[in-house]
Amino acid sequence: MTAAQHTTSRFSAQATLLGEYSDSLLGVFGSPSLVLTHGHGAVVTDADGRDYLDLLAGIAVNALGHAHPRWVEIVSRQLATLGHVSNFFTSPQQIALAGKLLSLAGAPAGSHVFFANSGTEANEAAFKLARRHGQEHPGPDGRPRSTVLALESAFHGRTMGALALTAKEAYRAPFEPLPGGVRHIPATVEALEQHLDGTVAALVVEPVQGEAGVRELPEGFLRRARELTRRHGALLIVDEVQTGVGRTGRWFASSTELTGDDLPDALTLAKGLGGGFPIGAMLTVGPEVSALLGAGQHGTTFGGNPPATAAGLATVTVIEEDGLLEHARTVGALLGDGLRAVPGVGEVRQRGLLIGADLLVPEGATAPFGPAVVEAAREAGFIVNATGPATLRLAPPLILTEEQARTFLEALPGILSTATTAVAAPAAAPAGTPPAAVPPKEA
Repeated sequence: MTAAQHTTSRFSAQATLLGEYSDSLLGVFGSPSLVLTHGHGAVVTDADGRDYLDLLAGIAVNALGHAHPRWVEIVSRQLATLGHVSNFFTSPQQIALAGKLLSLAGAPAGSHVFFANSGTEANEAAFKLARRHGQEHPGPDGRPRSTVLALESAFHGRTMGALALTAKEAYRAPFEPLPGGVRHIPATVEALEQHLDGTVAALVVEPVQGEAGVRELPEGFLRRARELTRRHGALLIVDEVQTGVGRTGRWFASSTELTGDDLPDALTLAKGLGGGFPIGAMLTVGPEVSALLGAGQHGTTFGGNPPATAAGLATVTVIEEDGLLEHARTVGALLGDGLRAVPGVGEVRQRGLLIGADLLVPEGATAPFGPAVVEAAREAGFIVNATGPATLRLAPPLILTEEQARTFLEALPGILSTATTAVAAPAAAPAGTPPAAVPPKEA
């Protein structure tokens, strides 16, 4: 399709659909930039037939890319066999996926899994787990533990409990008062040592803060958090919604510091777990923590349904059989090193295929540079994301090839140049220049 054809078609199929979107859907996501109709591998296609290299993967969701043949075959077969059954019943897929996740985590006997539909639901379950722990295990003064610690710059979701754990004021303020008892602290060992005491029911952390721009915790932070939570009788809850299931080149990003007897008390997963099918999970480690939530104390209608758990099993199986953990490390390193070599790119933070890149804002820019780069990249055929005014996030499918990664690196200087022009202040006309002629209006 030529550029002229694309421009013409944009005013038919895509523009019409986007207009219908604005007429019909609640505007909580703003205005979509594209209508996507199908995809294959790491490539998606819009309503005008234009292809894009997907370097966001539905925000770290499509771990196997789009329309992966084995994933499609397994999920399709399951949908043709058994769909929803409610949690009055179970299915072989649900049991198998739970066992597989506990095995991958190295969880001891007595550990369990709760299946939900999303990351925010998994974190809601974890918040309730923390509350139950605070009631069941009072502090040294005999009172229930009422405080849950989370980190500054944290993002744990948008439902009310998960939002209370989320630090961003713009997300929180319109919905206050939120559930109380949450205190946000700096992501430093010193802050842990200052705030973790016998009043704390749980500490909730992301091993890498994705929404904050792929920000690593300080080295040794998780180990010290494990030591201090045990010392003071608090739970350590690790949110691996974005970082889990191979995204960082490991099954769990926290496993760099927390293994064996030092596992967290609970882990939350979602995003990449279903490979595009909605699913979330909370893993409770050990029999004591698993006993905190009993029959009737939590639930979800759709959680752990056969198609979702079949999708989870398919995703995990393909990652394992195709060596995608090592592949994510290899291609991630290629992207990270390549970004560092591009003029106009500052600090790059990379863990597997979760990458944050700070951009050098052009002097005199009159608009946020990150969104301008996202738009320029899209026009060049690449889907990326800005997590801030000057930070890009890449979270492509784990199947992204080295060749595909190189096409983005080769195109990036031109993308940055286009974005720089877009945010530049308009040049002032020389003194004495007459105003441009205005064409007459048509009758």
